Amino acid sequence: MCNAARIRKLFICSLLVACFSAAAQTTTTAMPRHRIAGIVVSKIDGHTLARARVVIGNVKNRQNVLSTVTSDEGKFEFTGLAAGKYFLQGDKRGYLPGSYDQHEQFSTAIVTGAGIDTENLILRLSPAAYIIGRVLDENGDPVRRANVSLYRVNRQEGVSQVAGVRRATTDDLGAYELGPQNPGTYYVSGSAMPWYAIHPLIQRANTNDSVPGRVDPSLDVVYPVTYYSDVTESDAATPIQVRGGERMQIDIHLNPVQALHLYFHAAVDPQNGLQVPQLSRSGMAGEEGMIGTNVEQVSPGIWEITGVAPGRYSVRVPVKGTGEAMVRQVDVVNDGQELDTSGAEALSSITITAHLAAEASLPPRLGVGLRLPHGTIKAWQQFDPKGEAHLLQIPAGRYEVLVWNFGKPYSIAQISSRDVEVYGHMLNVPAGSTVSVSVTVITGMGNLQGFVNRAGKPLAGAMVLLVPKDPTTTPDLFRRDQTDLDGSFQLNSVVPGSYTIVAIQNGWDVDWSQPATLAPYISKGQAVEIRDNRTILLPQAVEAQ
Repeated sequence: MCNAARIRKLFICSLLVACFSAAAQTTTTAMPRHRIAGIVVSKIDGHTLARARVVIGNVKNRQNVLSTVTSDEGKFEFTGLAAGKYFLQGDKRGYLPGSYDQHEQFSTAIVTGAGIDTENLILRLSPAAYIIGRVLDENGDPVRRANVSLYRVNRQEGVSQVAGVRRATTDDLGAYELGPQNPGTYYVSGSAMPWYAIHPLIQRANTNDSVPGRVDPSLDVVYPVTYYSDVTESDAATPIQVRGGERMQIDIHLNPVQALHLYFHAAVDPQNGLQVPQLSRSGMAGEEGMIGTNVEQVSPGIWEITGVAPGRYSVRVPVKGTGEAMVRQVDVVNDGQELDTSGAEALSSITITAHLAAEASLPPRLGVGLRLPHGTIKAWQQFDPKGEAHLLQIPAGRYEVLVWNFGKPYSIAQISSRDVEVYGHMLNVPAGSTVSVSVTVITGMGNLQGFVNRAGKPLAGAMVLLVPKDPTTTPDLFRRDQTDLDGSFQLNSVVPGSYTIVAIQNGWDVDWSQPATLAPYISKGQAVEIRDNRTILLPQAVEAQ
């Protein structure tokens, strides 16, 4: 009886397990599952890439990812996926990591469960490009320890501009390598001092107290900064079009020019020492440093700067006993030229005080900066516990005020000042001024979602641009995105206000921040009002232009 009861009990348990398993299987199969698949190819010639690593993950949870390696035919697949949006990325040795249809920092997400083909995707990776070469002197010999600078043309601020991206130093053979680099348009410059150069003091006109030079004038030479292809003016530099997978040989030939000797008047202050003018040359990406100049006294109160190449310079003139400076632009063209600083403009100091619109205290790492319109950052500083930031030695000019924080995004809602003219988020800073500025800072948490169509069909890969009411004076309020596979987009951290939403097909080379370029697109865009920090869904699709 005992054995029979045990057998019946085991049979009943087995039956229950089978029932639960069947029920679980029915539930699982009832949930639709999706597949993301395709091939990885070279962006240059389209040949398939075997053994490339491919990664996907839900855009809302980037910590959980799935990865695979492509087959010998370059194929990949991910199965059993839930409906949702997934980022798709790939990398392979010799290629730059890339995302699906990537433009700048934007890419297109793969959308499953929307009735869109996600099984025939083409992920294109760019082969890494390198710019290599040698720096040679006037005799064709290698120049050791020459400085090589790489600049790139970009449109991240909605206008074509040149920015420095990398530096290198030549080896004993005069060789350098810059890479890996993305395809694009680049410039290269080289600079060095001739190893044999000597810069003696020379006899100053009408003065018998200076020390006459006792060396061959042919040794008193310098190499001017030289751009490819062997020109000394940045405006005449030859652009270098770099394609993926290339190793471009770019040689720079340095040719000496007679060094100029400059003079300035200054007295030695017992407390502050000698107030020496500081020269910075004007280069491809704004002001750049100097190489190898020397300063010596040639007579009481008269000082000589040696080893200066002809060109345009920014001269900072320290103000005795104040720790401040004045600045002016000077064209250095003549030997024995005296630095005329009479027209120098005093630098300004700006104190910016921040107020948060909806929070009790400032975040600990909130910073503020001044940027040239669609250009480079000229000064920045974090706010102190009192909510103040002091930006010193600011040249006169027009600046955009920016705030940023690591993590949570912040923007400027309003700027006010009794000392300078304010236009939206822009300041006109006069020379020699002491300026106080108050900024109201808000965290833009509004989100705008929608779809982009072209001829009635969803358009993937389009650039979506949210244009503020006054794009000229509030450039920090622009927001951009790239449409996903189903034509959807989401613009985050939008500051409340009036905007126009536009979508541009193949718009990644458009100078979208320029008013004349932007006007035709705005006229056909959709007006939208962001009133609070809610997520707004556009009621109708945006038509791509």
